[in-house]
Amino acid sequence: MSGEVTYDAAGDTEVTLGEARVEASEPSEGTPAMGCHSGADLEQAARMAGQSELLEGFARDYPTGPHDKPQSMCPAFGSLRVGLRMRRVATVLSGSACCVYGLTFVSHFYGARRSVGYVPFNSETLVTGKLYEDIRDSVHELADPEKYDAIVVTNLCVPTASGVPLRLLPDEINGVRVVGIDVPGFGVPTHAEAKDVLAGAMLSYARKEVEAGPVAAPSGSVSDRPTVTLLGEMFPADPMMIGAMLAPMGLAAGPVVPCREWRELYAALDCGAVAAIHPFYTSAVREFEAAGRPIVGSAPVGIDGTHQWLASIGDAFGLGKDDVARSQNAFLPSIREALGGADLKGTITLSGYEGSELLVARLLIEAGADVPYVGTACAKSAWNAYDADWLAAQGVTVKFRASLEDDCAAVEGLKPDLAIGTTPVVQKAKEMAVPSLYFTNLISARPLMGPAGAGSLIEVIKAAMANKDRMDGMRAFFEGVGAHDTAGVWEGEPNLRPDFRALNQKKMERAAKAAKAAEMI
Repeated sequence: MSGEVTYDAAGDTEVTLGEARVEASEPSEGTPAMGCHSGADLEQAARMAGQSELLEGFARDYPTGPHDKPQSMCPAFGSLRVGLRMRRVATVLSGSACCVYGLTFVSHFYGARRSVGYVPFNSETLVTGKLYEDIRDSVHELADPEKYDAIVVTNLCVPTASGVPLRLLPDEINGVRVVGIDVPGFGVPTHAEAKDVLAGAMLSYARKEVEAGPVAAPSGSVSDRPTVTLLGEMFPADPMMIGAMLAPMGLAAGPVVPCREWRELYAALDCGAVAAIHPFYTSAVREFEAAGRPIVGSAPVGIDGTHQWLASIGDAFGLGKDDVARSQNAFLPSIREALGGADLKGTITLSGYEGSELLVARLLIEAGADVPYVGTACAKSAWNAYDADWLAAQGVTVKFRASLEDDCAAVEGLKPDLAIGTTPVVQKAKEMAVPSLYFTNLISARPLMGPAGAGSLIEVIKAAMANKDRMDGMRAFFEGVGAHDTAGVWEGEPNLRPDFRALNQKKMERAAKAAKAAEMI
């Protein structure tokens, strides 16, 4: 079959997979026929298919919160994005066609310039084990060492729930590494943590290669100073700024994980310490600890954050206080000047699922803002504990594994001067005529570290808060057009039919009780 899904002419990697395409049919008995939000049913099916160990590992690494299914985009987008950003790495998805379409669409929306391999299935190939054979045959056909260093094969919800055993794939074919991962929506809570699933799997593979013998040197230059590996995707200027802050201590910034090519994984492991800039890389941290590397949490943001982080880095390398002070004295005055002149006034609520929410909140508070609520979809860990304690000392309510309902309730209850959050939170704020900013595209896409972070972030915050009059004007203009199911201009009163609503509510309550009873059996 031709399993290639391409949405533009920019695909610079040709992907051709086997002859196994078959037409989809209705699922047969015993085949999961649910979407990614059928969490409990799919999880039960996965356990029956022998995936209990996998799910227990997910539960340890990514403990869930009040919501047991994703509230953001499909988690697998995170691992897909990591793979598509790596040079000489092919990506193959195994999952329902609708899932693969959505994932490839959003990957191209975010600028992917690669084709995505796809191994389709139907009821027969899924339940008979033929799907695994199709995946294996496709990987064998794709494994060209002239084109690829590695092939990443990802099981989505239904193949994982059906027990498709990617662990049985060969570790390498024709010198091309094969990395198989499962990223089900019922096991990985956020797309941020799915990045860790693939990053950890690649680090594990690379660490074993290093232990087995000599490996290829990184294609770029190698620092002659001890390095700090940076864990977490950042704005491109941030690693450069961190490198500048490390230089007075005789250190250098190492690779950023997730990496952009396979050889960088070796350099990332060959470091003196790891900076967990983003705190949710549990699997990756485990691999670095297995390699004997110390982990440093938080990040050099703001005055207090930079002072503490540089001191922690010094401790990790056993440096003297004078070495640390040299770096602190070189950068803290300019950060203090940038934040001191910010004069940021007003109340801001902040939420997101990128993992840097607590860092951004610290910057805003030091710039003068009142930040009463911070919600993050990520879990609490040792690597964000310092940030959480610092925020708590400032009177901030920090909600880990925050739900959409938590974030919207904060906006409704606090009525801030600015709401920073995900798309539905921004929508809620706009309905209330509250200025808002989308965290992922407008906050994460800016530098946060050092003096540059302080200056860049404050500018966009002030500009957004200045939009209050415009928001009030728009709300006044549209006043009276209705909202929710009465939105629009009506010639008469809309027929709401509360009896229908009551009937449907009873049906949902009965279904919920039946599902709970089934779980107890």
